[in-house]
Amino acid sequence: SYNCCKMLATKTRTAFGTARPTRVAPSVARCGLKLQCVAQPTRVSVIKKQANAANRVMFAGALTAPFVFEALPALATGGDFGLLEGRTAALIHPAVMGGLFVASVYAGWLGWQWRRTRTIGDDIKALKAQLPKPGADGEPAPASPLTAQISGLEQERKELVKGGFRDRHNSMGSLLLGAGVLIGVEGCVNTWMRTGKLFPGPHLFAGAGIVVLWALAAALVPAMQKGDNNARNLHIALNAVNVALFAWQVGQTSTSPCTQRFSFTMHAH
Repeated sequence: SYNCCKMLATKTRTAFGTARPTRVAPSVARCGLKLQCVAQPTRVSVIKKQANAANRVMFAGALTAPFVFEALPALATGGDFGLLEGRTAALIHPAVMGGLFVASVYAGWLGWQWRRTRTIGDDIKALKAQLPKPGADGEPAPASPLTAQISGLEQERKELVKGGFRDRHNSMGSLLLGAGVLIGVEGCVNTWMRTGKLFPGPHLFAGAGIVVLWALAAALVPAMQKGDNNARNLHIALNAVNVALFAWQVGQTSTSPCTQRFSFTMHAH
């Protein structure tokens, strides 16, 4: 039959390699080509991307190189500690200490406000004791100017209580003790790293005294919490001396110690 002959002819062409190629729809062919291009990028595009990445790296290196090589002369003799010996690191000590001086004055003001909060009650009690007494026959006490003064002190006490000066003073004191001791020791270590020695003189001894005074003032806190007025007075005296030493050295730091450090670094090279 016709169908049998057609099947035989198809098998024959297939056997001798003369079979017609199977047609693929144009849309399917385009889709396959698109997928092939996406999955397998050309070598030219890969080389172009690598070149762009290399250009970015070289550009970043060109920008940062002047800063890196310029920092090398700032290192102290030997350069064993790297950037820790640089002039920028040396500014940490005076900068932070300047802030701690302001914090010391502020902590003193907070402490005085807390002291006022504790003692204002005694002032009110003393004024009330001076008020005229009522008459023996039940007559009311005569008006007194102390009444207005007592009212003003009572209002002041309410404002002081709202201020929470005790907690704020304690927090500032803890900050001074921790940061002050840390930066005080850091200044000595940094000077040794930069120069290989310390410079005995007023700045070094005053700084050591300030750190010791911080420790002594903090050591009095337990006795102060128990109501020891002698400890409180000594605490105030120690901190007053501390602020005086601090003020003296803040004025000196802008001239001799900083100038000495920087000039040593400059001449060391």
